[in-house]
Amino acid sequence: MQNRVVVLGGGVAGMSAAHELVERGFDVEVHEAKSVAGGKARTIYVPGSGTGGRPDLPGEHGFRFFPSFYQHLPDTMKRIPFARQPNGVFDNLVEASHYLLADGPKKNLRLLVRFPRSLADWRDLLAGIYRGRELGIPDGELLFFIERMLVILTSCQARRLGEYEQIDWWRFIAADGKSKAYQTYLAIGLTRSLVALKAQEASTRTVGDILVQLMLGVYSPFAEFDRLLNGPTTEAWIDPWLAHLKSRGVRYEADSQVVALDCGADGRIHGATVENAAGARRRVHADHYVLALPVEAVVPLVDAKLAAAEPRLAKLHELRVAWMNGLQLFLRKDRPLVDGHANYVETPGALTSISQEQFFRRKLSHYGDGSVHGCLSVDISDWESPGMLPPNKPLKDLPTREDVMREVRAQLQASLAPEDAAALDDANLAAWFLDPDIELPNPSGAVNLEPLLINTRGSWEARPDATTKIPNLFLAADYVRTYTDLATMEGANEAARRAVNGIIAAARSSAAPCRLWPLHEPAIFAPARALDYVLWKLGRPHGGLGRATMKELMTTPAIPRHSRTHRVGDAARAAPADGYQSMRKR
Repeated sequence: MQNRVVVLGGGVAGMSAAHELVERGFDVEVHEAKSVAGGKARTIYVPGSGTGGRPDLPGEHGFRFFPSFYQHLPDTMKRIPFARQPNGVFDNLVEASHYLLADGPKKNLRLLVRFPRSLADWRDLLAGIYRGRELGIPDGELLFFIERMLVILTSCQARRLGEYEQIDWWRFIAADGKSKAYQTYLAIGLTRSLVALKAQEASTRTVGDILVQLMLGVYSPFAEFDRLLNGPTTEAWIDPWLAHLKSRGVRYEADSQVVALDCGADGRIHGATVENAAGARRRVHADHYVLALPVEAVVPLVDAKLAAAEPRLAKLHELRVAWMNGLQLFLRKDRPLVDGHANYVETPGALTSISQEQFFRRKLSHYGDGSVHGCLSVDISDWESPGMLPPNKPLKDLPTREDVMREVRAQLQASLAPEDAAALDDANLAAWFLDPDIELPNPSGAVNLEPLLINTRGSWEARPDATTKIPNLFLAADYVRTYTDLATMEGANEAARRAVNGIIAAARSSAAPCRLWPLHEPAIFAPARALDYVLWKLGRPHGGLGRATMKELMTTPAIPRHSRTHRVGDAARAAPADGYQSMRKR
């Protein structure tokens, strides 16, 4: 049995691959470019903020979100020991109950996002339904949107991949010509909560599938729609995970960045070159290699030999990435905005947030100088729209990090009720922290060292499978084709499982393959999906399309040059160096 595996990349994907491999008896070595484990999921501690023996304040690349449709990642978390908890790290997840739509001082709508468990919950649910009319979406347009979701639910997988993948979400839900409220809340507001997706660019297949999953999870009595960690990510999850992997024999080398892959004339990988923090290089060898790096880090590694051996690697530069980064506002006095996530639907920065103190087991006063009692952790998904404060520049064009903080804070305060907005004033702001991946000012423009893959229409064709044509090279990252099909921790974990299954087959191992979970499809719509498959095979449109023919929907103009996304090749140059397999024969 060929059992030595080198995993290149030590984020969620790389650690997931190492976890599954070591449990199956493989000899595993992980190389991570950063000095700490976890990739984008790691906690980024604010340097020098801790005094009196307290640890530094915990910053994040972005807040963590574990919706109910996640299945691969929770399964892994249950196998990471933590204290005496029966389900290990998984028991560090806590449920959130409400969701805030913040759209100005007089329009803050709190919605229950779990199955009602008390009279108070039922009251909140009914009140949310009643107040939902304040959004101003005409009844006819709301019914039309529901019909669009039903089209997704009753469409077969072949149609979703063959047709809906080529249509952007904006066109599919016919947002042009609809009311501003329809566009704001249903076209833009829903998609901005799915990483950094833009309704005018995002694949209908991706957005539709994931929105269905989210909606199915909201009021299911058997699921927790919105879950968060009860502490900083590194403490509640990554550190215990790393300790567990090492205890099982995984060798995890930090400050070890892959700079080259040696693909031989036989089409196999014969070694990888890694470089440490001091610039010293060495070669590492294994029977199998798992490339668990983000797409913008893979593109510079693809030379002519790799591209010839696996042509799909040569198409990775066609994928698009966007910026989605975190800002933490540490507060002297906590003011939780809602028991869950908040969406600031009309902010130029496409902001979402979570009030973290209420969920943490170890209070924030145990960090920093002891004066912090709250934290609003904000995700910023749009860095290119003009801002609110003079001179109204996009966030990426502001001269300093403090300017970014003040612009984001102004957008938050303009969206909140006065008493909530006041909690973000200077008098209550103990400290703030912006993701250090954002580098500005910069002679060549602002740089984001860790952008996020987005699923633009038609991008599935440019994405590879976890098992490549190179017999001993496997891919584990969120750009790999998966059921999850979204740049998330869940997608990274699933991709890692697919890579491990490829290694098991290549090594002719008797180990059990990793389990994979398709997205949930309600059984009640199974007959409709079966009928649609017949229509698809006959070349007929979906029965619910009405007057809008698929040909009309697919005539979407090309993404304009001023798009807020960037090709992966651009990002790579800016930064330092189963049912979802292809439907065609490769």
